[in-house]
This record gives sequence, structure tokens and C-alpha cells, in this order.
Amino acid sequence: MRILLLVAALLLPVEVIAKSDVVDRARAASDKLETATEQLKAAGSARDRVSALTATILAFEDGLRALRSGVRQAEAREAELTAKLQDRDAEVAALLSVLMTQGNAGSPVILLHPGGPLGAVRAGMVLADVAPALNVRASDLRQDLQELEQLSALQDVASGKLEEGLADLQSARSALSQAIADRKDLPKRFIADPVREAILIASADTLSRFAAGLDQITVDIKEPAPLQLDGQKGALPLPVQGEVVRRAGEADAAGISRPGIVLATQPRAIVTSPVSATLRYAGPLLDFGEVVILEPQAEVLFVLAGLNVVYGSAGDIVNAGDPLGLMSDVGHKNAAELSTDGDQAGAAPLETLYIEVRHKNTPEDPSTWFLIDKDG
Repeated sequence: MRILLLVAALLLPVEVIAKSDVVDRARAASDKLETATEQLKAAGSARDRVSALTATILAFEDGLRALRSGVRQAEAREAELTAKLQDRDAEVAALLSVLMTQGNAGSPVILLHPGGPLGAVRAGMVLADVAPALNVRASDLRQDLQELEQLSALQDVASGKLEEGLADLQSARSALSQAIADRKDLPKRFIADPVREAILIASADTLSRFAAGLDQITVDIKEPAPLQLDGQKGALPLPVQGEVVRRAGEADAAGISRPGIVLATQPRAIVTSPVSATLRYAGPLLDFGEVVILEPQAEVLFVLAGLNVVYGSAGDIVNAGDPLGLMSDVGHKNAAELSTDGDQAGAAPLETLYIEVRHKNTPEDPSTWFLIDKDG
């Protein structure tokens, strides 16, 4: 009777862990990568290869990001299930012991209950009551083991999928660089005087002073800056896939605060124009690394700083979604991109893009211009 009471105690309600859909998410991310691969093949023969390749790179980045996220969730779920099963080792052993005892003993032995025939009848009634619960627990255990097997299989193939996706992504980046080099028909709104530009770069010690002097480097202006942002302020897409890690006015680790925001991105992530605009400057500036300054309308500048490669030159007119450059990789290369630690990439630091908005050369909070999660 004590053994059956032990079984009944083990079958008391326990906390139910909701089954995760991480396997389905990771498989969906894998499908994204396959779709992006097909897009890359089509982009190779597309008429507008720059636009096609830019869309392909964004698709790869989205697919890789989703796959990393899925694998991270799979790893967490696998650890959760493993710990759960380990915690239940004693319980499972006790249940198996009871079942084996009841299964191996002959009916005459079972009837020899210490409480006599009445005790044997009561024991049988308890066993009949707990049998359905035993089946439920066995079913739960089987589902957990099946999910654990799926998660293990997912992680076995994830590394290969990431490597294949990264190889195709690198091919798309190289093809994009060549397509941009071959592009000859990009319209220009003005021509930048290289001598005046060099003098301005050497003399300006702040971003504000550099922005104020941009008009000095322009010659042969074709037309004034168009008005492009009516109704779009506050709804503009961010120029790169990433997460806001520092908002306007927040101090960094050194105690320095800036009026712009900082986005954490994947290494070598593509940066695109959020809106049709004039490229006022593209190149190194102060301590910001490679910088792109866009003029979407008169007296409004978007400053994007921290790139590694920039496309185009001052005076170019770009459309929304056109590529502006690539983020750096600081030696992380594939090791960081393949890693699934952290929110975005690996244990190595992420790349950061600084975004500043200037209206009449006065900084404004970019969150009032771009579509940013205000609660994040």
C-alpha cells in the first residue's frame, strides 16, 4: 500500500511548461535563407542589379538573424528540457519500479497483501485510479523527449545552414560592390569641389561646424533640395537592421552624451537610405569613421556615422532603399556572424551606427523622425 501511495503522491499536479515553437521558427528562418538564395540567382541577371542585390542582401540578413534567434531559443529550450528531465530522474525511477513490480509479480503474490484481502482490494482500486494519470505523465515525458530530439537535430543542421547563408551573403555583397562600381547613370544635384571639401574636413573640429560648412563645397548646383518628407516624419524606417542601444542624450561608458541614437548591428550589415535624398557627403570625418550625410529636404540633414564602406559621392541623388554602405566587421568576420550568443551576434562586441538628425543645423531627437519602438 505504501508503494501505491507513493505513486499517487508523484502524480500530484506539477507546473506545466508550455511547448515552444522554436523548431518551427528556425525552420521558417531556414526557408527565408533558401528564398534569399533564389533571389541572389535572379539578381545576377536583373536589369537593375543594384536594387535587386540590395533587396537580396536584406533578405539574407533577415533570414540569418531569424535563424540565429531560432537557434538561441532552441538552445534555451533544450537546456530547460534537459534540466526538467534530470529533475524527474528519481520520479521516473520510482514509477518504473512500481510498474515493474506490478508487472512481474504473479496474481497469488499480489493477493498476499499485509492488510489481507480487503487491503489487496483497496490497493487495486488505488492502482486503477492512478493508471490514467500514469498514462498522462508517460505521454508528457514522451513529448518532451521527442521535442528534445527535434531540438538536437535542429542544432546539428543550423551550423551548416548559417555557413551556407553567409557564403551566399558574401557573394551578394561582392556582386553589389561590382554593380555599384559599374553604375554610370546615377543623377547628381551638384558637384563637390574636392579642394574645398578637403579644407572643410581639415578645419572643422565638430560635426556642427562641418554641417554648417557643407554649402561651401558645392559647385554647379543643378536644382535646390526637393521637399520629400511631408507626412513621413516619425514614420521613416531605420537605415540598418539593428537595435537601439543608446537614445538621444544618454551618456555612454565614458560619460559622453550625444544628441543622436546608436544602433547595434551585425558585422557588415548593409546600410540603406531611409528616404529619397541628396548625398551631401560620403567619407571619413572626425572620429566617426566613415560617414554619410543625407539631405532629404532643405535644411534637414541625416548623419549616419560608423560605416566601414560607403557607396556614392557628394551630389548623388539616391532613392529610398538605395544602398549607402556596409558596417565594419573589426576582424569578427564569420566567427561572430555564426555565433548565437547575445541578442544580435556573438560574444564579441556588435558594430554600432550613430544616427543624428539636424534641422537648420540644430540637433533633433531622431526618435521623432524614425520609426523606433519608444518602449524598447
